[in-house]
Amino acid sequence: MRVRRIVLATCLLLVLVAVGTYLAGERVEVAVLRTVDGDGRPHDTKLWIVDRDGVSWVRVANPRRQWFQRLSANPRAELVRNGALQPVDARPDDTPEARALIDRLFREKYGAVDWWYGVLLRRDAIPVRLDPVVGSP
Repeated sequence: MRVRRIVLATCLLLVLVAVGTYLAGERVEVAVLRTVDGDGRPHDTKLWIVDRDGVSWVRVANPRRQWFQRLSANPRAELVRNGALQPVDARPDDTPEARALIDRLFREKYGAVDWWYGVLLRRDAIPVRLDPVVGSP
């Protein structure tokens, strides 16, 4: 009976941590990056976002993620942020300087939750610069 209680308590704790992590991640700004697949179908991905010198940046925790694969095939995307849609060209920047800068900006904006997601999910995240498409609103 004691082992059963320990297992149940551990499972409950894990569920609470997962729910708490998700809710904490939604408390600070979350943007939507709309990519298209090879058939032209749109796919929305919710991402954290930071800004540097008027340019928006996101990160991919794992380059095998589908949204990043779609961007690699077609860097044109749409950024939905604060209800506004902006066409963008996505450019991964895997340089050590970009990684350090963007990681710092994410830490500053998202705090301990960014650290916690890093522990759980992120290994050598790749920064992705989102340049507004010239001539777009």
